[in-house]
Amino acid sequence: MLSTSTLRFLKSLKKNNNREWFEANKKDFLSAKAEFETFVDALIQKIAKFDPSVGDKVAKDCIFRIYRDVRFSKDKSPYKTHFGAYITSASSKSEVSSKAGYYIHFEPGGAFLAGGAYTPEAPWLKAIRQEIDYNTAEFKKILNSASFKKYFGKMEGEQLVNAPKEYPKDHPEIGLLKHKSFLAVHGLDDKMLTSDQFLNHAAAVFKAMQPFNQFLNRARD
Repeated sequence: MLSTSTLRFLKSLKKNNNREWFEANKKDFLSAKAEFETFVDALIQKIAKFDPSVGDKVAKDCIFRIYRDVRFSKDKSPYKTHFGAYITSASSKSEVSSKAGYYIHFEPGGAFLAGGAYTPEAPWLKAIRQEIDYNTAEFKKILNSASFKKYFGKMEGEQLVNAPKEYPKDHPEIGLLKHKSFLAVHGLDDKMLTSDQFLNHAAAVFKAMQPFNQFLNRARD
């Protein structure tokens, strides 16, 4: 279970996003980080029950660093104001973005659970579109399932203005094929984040997402 103290730390960090404050409150950061790690480890074990491909993963390999890369950003704030973890079957961190998986974004006032393929590289994007074209009925069955609609409503993701060059503009599924990202997103309120039901809720959301991820990953295999 995640505590209100972890939420308080992130709220305070947002108001004091500087190295001096962070170093002075390093103990609170380490405590919050450890709590988030414990939660993610427990969540991985829950996910592994319906997606065994992530069963060998541990939280420390899935959690993103809190330090921001500010080299090419106008915003020079040194720290992220959230904890994030992406759980996939990828064999290394360098391959994480090439696999559909399960993402948890823990942030006061902006938390969510998500998954799918975010801006996949050209070969995978092409393969996903081909998979959708060849197996449209299967994909639409996933998107229209009761569990997908319950937790995600509909598939999200940025789309092209025009049809991809491989497909005619009057293709019957052009709305799906225009997608550049294929995402399932479930928003969370702060009350859920510290609820004793959060772990089971997150697992249920990700279980509903698993067929969607499986379809996208199949395209690249």
